Amino acid sequence: MKDKLLLIINQIRLNNNLNVLNVISETDDLRGDIGFNSFDLAELTVRIENEFDIDIFEDGIVATVGDILNKLK
Repeated sequence: MKDKLLLIINQIRLNNNLNVLNVISETDDLRGDIGFNSFDLAELTVRIENEFDIDIFEDGIVATVGDILNKLK
C-alpha cells in the first residue's frame, strides 16, 4: 500500500516538474515535505479514491502520509 501511495505521489510530483521521491515517511507533511498545493491534494484525493475506493478527506483533514495510510487500513 505504501509503495502504491509513493507511486501516486511521484506521478503528481512529476507533473509539477518536481524530483521523484525514493521513500516516504509516515511523518512527511503533504504540503511541507511532499511539496503539494491545494490542487495537488485534490488530484491525490481523486487518484487514491480511484485506486483504493476511499475518500481520504471524508472524515476531516489529512496532513501527513501517515494520515493517508491510516485511512487506507
